[in-house]
Amino acid sequence: MTQNFSFNIKEATSADVPQIVRLVRKLAEYEKLSSEVTATEELFTRYGFGENSYFRALLAETREGTSSIAIGFALYFFTFSTFVGKPTLYLEDLFVLPEFRGRGVGSQLLKQLARIALQQDCGRMEWSVLDWNEPAIKIYLSLGAKPMSDWTLYRLDPAAIKKLAEK
Repeated sequence: MTQNFSFNIKEATSADVPQIVRLVRKLAEYEKLSSEVTATEELFTRYGFGENSYFRALLAETREGTSSIAIGFALYFFTFSTFVGKPTLYLEDLFVLPEFRGRGVGSQLLKQLARIALQQDCGRMEWSVLDWNEPAIKIYLSLGAKPMSDWTLYRLDPAAIKKLAEK
């Protein structure tokens, strides 16, 4: 890597889906969850850029020769806080390739998300982090984020959803 490292952040489009899926697979490797990835380019295109968009994404890119390569991403969507009465920007995943960490890419992705949250009049930004991911936790705490230790995440898998729906 050169000392003059530069990158840009852009709002992802459907043309970026292959790069997003590639980075999602790298994230799963990092989190030791590769066996859980069933996402495909077709699914990301359908649910992110189809008739109904369920998510948005930012892509961090750098130049390699004459082409751009994706080196990180942030996938997010909006929920609504009944107590605050405003939207919440929920960050589903943020990932930077290991060889590009420590260069401000993740921080710039978070700053861009904060700008989007302000533009959308969000009352909150929220995300989850794995308990063992100390480097990320340190960064989040340094930004002023507070862990929500009094809340527990619950999840239904497809079989449980079907069972509940049929009751």
